[in-house]
Amino acid sequence: MSVKHPVVAVTGSSGAGTTTVKRAFEHIFLREKVNPLVVEGDSFHRYSRMEMREAVKKAEEEGRDLSHFGPQANLFAELANTFKTYGETGSCKRRYYLHSPEEAAPYGQEPGEFTPWEEIPAGTDLLFYEGLHGGVVDGDVRVADYVDLLVGVVPIVNLEWIQKIHRDKAERGYSAEAIVDTILRRMPDYVNYITPQFSLTDVNFQRVPTVDTSNPFIARDIPTPDESFVVIRFRDPRKFGTDFPYLLSMLDGSFMSRRNSIVVPGGKMGFAMEIILAPILEKMMDKAEAAR
Repeated sequence: MSVKHPVVAVTGSSGAGTTTVKRAFEHIFLREKVNPLVVEGDSFHRYSRMEMREAVKKAEEEGRDLSHFGPQANLFAELANTFKTYGETGSCKRRYYLHSPEEAAPYGQEPGEFTPWEEIPAGTDLLFYEGLHGGVVDGDVRVADYVDLLVGVVPIVNLEWIQKIHRDKAERGYSAEAIVDTILRRMPDYVNYITPQFSLTDVNFQRVPTVDTSNPFIARDIPTPDESFVVIRFRDPRKFGTDFPYLLSMLDGSFMSRRNSIVVPGGKMGFAMEIILAPILEKMMDKAEAAR
């Protein structure tokens, strides 16, 4: 961890809704005039899109599981070193994973490829990561040890599957059968490398629908925010001086479910993120400026 050069990570599985938290942080960065170095989780995949397809095919032939959730398909050690190096020096290396033709065109590359690694000089205020493995632990590789603020986003699993099924059908044209196969193939890595991170997060946002999601594979639509509650859990409320009475007064319809958990209406999720995370970030920036 670092006082001078903080590392903030948002972690959650595919389709979990980490983009909502990323957007909340973008609003905070803009208001607080914070200049972040943004690092994308996909840039630490081990394989390009075509290489991953071949690797998955080979793994299936050999009776092995291979998914983007696990260590065989990712560069966990490099991710940990990136966080560690930034925390120590305020600089690190970065590359991009090019998701679409629009992203790939400026680089003269194909979608699904990586840009070359580039050295990012010092001068940013903090490192901001959003992806699958912001708090992953794999043997001696402990990414979570180098994160100053770790935020988790994890809908209950049926809702997560519904969101993934609808997204992959609409945006990627996958069949329902292919999506289910992917979910099943990822399950061992999900259990071993994704889920354990949420015991380490400083703040965890879990969306819980109030409609029937018992069979996610036939759900016609995704439950709306107004059809949900969000359970927000603080691992150690003292770490950031969480003011629960203030949060309850600001978030209409919220209530405490445990001594370290507050429940808010789903429609207020974005607002809740901002009023919870903004004071934490402000204190981090004050300490960083004083230390520098």
